[in-house]
Amino acid sequence: MRILTAESMGKVDRVAIEDFGIPSLVLMENAALGLVDAIAESYPEVRGVAIFCGPGNNGGDGLALARHLDIRGYHVELTLVTGGKEPTGDAGVQFGICQSQGLRVRELGPDEGIQSCVEAARKTDLVVDALFGIGLKRPLGGQFAELVQALNALPVPRLAVDLPSGLGGSRWEIQGPHLEADLTVTFGAPKVAHIFPPAANAVGDVVVADLGIPSEILAQAEGDLHLLTADELSAEVVPRAEGSHKGDFGHLVLVAGSVGKAGAAILAARAAVRSGAGLVTAAVPQDIVQTVDLGSLESMSLPLPVTPADGLDASCRGLLLDFAKDKEALAIGPGLGLAPSTVETVRRLVLEVELPVVLDADGLNAFAGDLETLARRSAGTVLTPHPGELARLLGLEVSQVQEQRIASAKQAAAMSGAVVVLKGHRSLIASPAGEVFVNPTGNPGMASGGMGDVLTGLIGGLIAQGYEPLVAALLGTYVHGLAGDLAAIREGGQIALAASDLLGSLAGAFAELGAT
Repeated sequence: MRILTAESMGKVDRVAIEDFGIPSLVLMENAALGLVDAIAESYPEVRGVAIFCGPGNNGGDGLALARHLDIRGYHVELTLVTGGKEPTGDAGVQFGICQSQGLRVRELGPDEGIQSCVEAARKTDLVVDALFGIGLKRPLGGQFAELVQALNALPVPRLAVDLPSGLGGSRWEIQGPHLEADLTVTFGAPKVAHIFPPAANAVGDVVVADLGIPSEILAQAEGDLHLLTADELSAEVVPRAEGSHKGDFGHLVLVAGSVGKAGAAILAARAAVRSGAGLVTAAVPQDIVQTVDLGSLESMSLPLPVTPADGLDASCRGLLLDFAKDKEALAIGPGLGLAPSTVETVRRLVLEVELPVVLDADGLNAFAGDLETLARRSAGTVLTPHPGELARLLGLEVSQVQEQRIASAKQAAAMSGAVVVLKGHRSLIASPAGEVFVNPTGNPGMASGGMGDVLTGLIGGLIAQGYEPLVAALLGTYVHGLAGDLAAIREGGQIALAASDLLGSLAGAFAELGAT
């Protein structure tokens, strides 16, 4: 699903109106009907609704909503907050229809107090904010700031039309006083403010209502941000034939682990098995082979010689290159350590192997400050850094990455020619072509050790099965977060969630995408 800015959504509306001939008043009516449906579905017990409308088109949506709710038997308390301006254009048409329909419209001038309309809203079941839409570029002040703060204090749920008033659709920063919504109904496509915190923390649940705009207009809208959805990812899942055998689903080689970090190799190997890969071999230092074998029963192992300093011996490069010749994918990094011999082995292996590679953890750290080198690879590459690892790859401070997550992920993908999965809340997947996909699944309980190892094995296993690196990264990241959500439900909360809990939920996560 596309994620648009206010400006790109404005162009979508203009194309629909000017090029396709859809009257703007029809779009407003469709918006109102979408709002009615959302209220009926989300708040079926509501009978009284207080609607606060501004003088612009967002207010016009609210006025049209009032008409339709009135027709359906709802009690409507309707307030038009003029800001010194009378509604014009489509909003003016809606205002006239409301008057002809006999709706009582309380008009609130810029110098009038808000107390009476707020008290009237207190007696209803739902407050609707239709003051300002996605195009607001300045902080609210005066009467409008006072009003949204008063509405926030009411003991009734709040629904925002398109975006909570006080936020700007094109930015995730909070610019001043704003409504705190329980539900936001937006139109056509989600906007930047709906997806990225801190603005996204104020929108509540988000419903995207259909305006009747042809899908090709939205598909061609300006912007490179996308929201992952279950429906779209379900179409990417390849069903299994009845006569399938393990040889049909690829062989992943996982290079991971070190003394004290065998768990990273175990988690990644088990996740790769759960991804559906036909075969998984964990290539691990010889000192931890028995531990990994006991911890991951379904995977095989390949002992790797080590140096006296517990780093991978230089001979590992040739051993792994030879072993990987007839395999489908390679995943490198979880728990490997940063002994000089290990770093050198990893660098040479990654640059010489002709298989798709997933790089995580110490596999990434081996290329710190030298990200461009990965562009020399002939096969696909997926990088799965957390912000600290990405900062090391780009030579930045972690704070710089966090402040510019989208730009940093895009920069890393462009420099390396790899798909970059920047982990964290709302994980980002950036393609070398410049597209950025936002993952909506996952929860704070996943902020614990080992979660990234599970993701590495999952993406590596999908690539081994034949999924293109970008598709594997999108599908793997979404399923990983969804497994965390399902595990939190199963375990009764997020606080005690452990990485191993996700393994038991991967089958359920795939099943939700129709993969059984």
